[in-house]
Amino acid sequence: DPYFSGTKIAWILDNVDGVRARAERGELVFGTVDTWLIWQLTGGRVHATDATNAARTLIYNIHDNAWDAALCAHLNIPLSLLPEVKDSADEFGETDPELFGRAIPITGVAGDQQAATVGQACFKPGMVKSTYGTGCFALMNTGKTPVRSRNRMLTTIAYRLNGETTYALEGSIFIAGAAVQWLRDGLGLIENAGDTQSLAERADPNQEVYLVPAFVGLGAPYWDADARGALFGLTRNTGPKEIARAVLQSVGYQTSDLIEAMHADWPDAGRPVLRVDGGMTASDWTMQFLADILGAPVDRPTVAETTALGAAWLAGFKAGIWPGPEAFSAEWKLEKRFEPHLQESDRSRLLTGWQDAVRRTRSTQD
Repeated sequence: DPYFSGTKIAWILDNVDGVRARAERGELVFGTVDTWLIWQLTGGRVHATDATNAARTLIYNIHDNAWDAALCAHLNIPLSLLPEVKDSADEFGETDPELFGRAIPITGVAGDQQAATVGQACFKPGMVKSTYGTGCFALMNTGKTPVRSRNRMLTTIAYRLNGETTYALEGSIFIAGAAVQWLRDGLGLIENAGDTQSLAERADPNQEVYLVPAFVGLGAPYWDADARGALFGLTRNTGPKEIARAVLQSVGYQTSDLIEAMHADWPDAGRPVLRVDGGMTASDWTMQFLADILGAPVDRPTVAETTALGAAWLAGFKAGIWPGPEAFSAEWKLEKRFEPHLQESDRSRLLTGWQDAVRRTRSTQD
């Protein structure tokens, strides 16, 4: 899938004039966004990343914690391009003194969703968080042993502290909050993102409209880059209220796909409480539907921006000014819990309708 870095590096090397020759002469380096930021902040003195970002490139061996020579050879990527891989809380050099008036140590680096996992204090195996921004990303801590997914989840690294790796199952949904933006900017049905909740609350309960927001393809567990979005169940009575409700419900349905796949991969984890964060979690209606369609409690913390919180904790932990994981976990605070109220028969009917809509949208059938 074009989501990952490895095939993009290979394409650039194979298709941009002069790039491969320069790479082989050691004139070029590669990095994900964090690597580029570190390079810029340190004045080009440090070429590094952390294990969570490296795990997202398609060319990092998450079991050996090293760049995978076989994968790099398969994609014809020189190992000399790649950054040094460090712990998530580690010494990444110091910023150029001219930037901020003095040198500041860089001690915390993590991928977006891994940082949110840390910020949600999901340090125990089986804990799950889901972040709702432009897209949606669910991640389950699986402990010190990687769980190999049989259901198209990503087996990945949650974080690496003091040289010890904690693994995770992750599912990526490409369109969540972006569908609300589409209602506002594309269709002009709303003026503000918050308008969707009031519309959804007033939607006709007898209409079951489904939006499959495959605007840029479908992510996990389908990985169908050629699928495109569609609305199903439209009648002449369908209007902005029903479409707004379908947009919000699509977030719950897609999350359910991820949680079900994770449960199938690791049934020992049971049905854990889902910790949520990100801009869309401000909508009580959306979070209640999420709890209903999952059939499990959904916890919204007092700090919604947990990605920033997790990155800050990693930096503070390495600097010795923030407590360890156990003490940090004790500081996590619940703002509101959403308990499921939907009858199981209704939940099953809605999910069957969703799965039929996805099937009709797919470009290929499994």
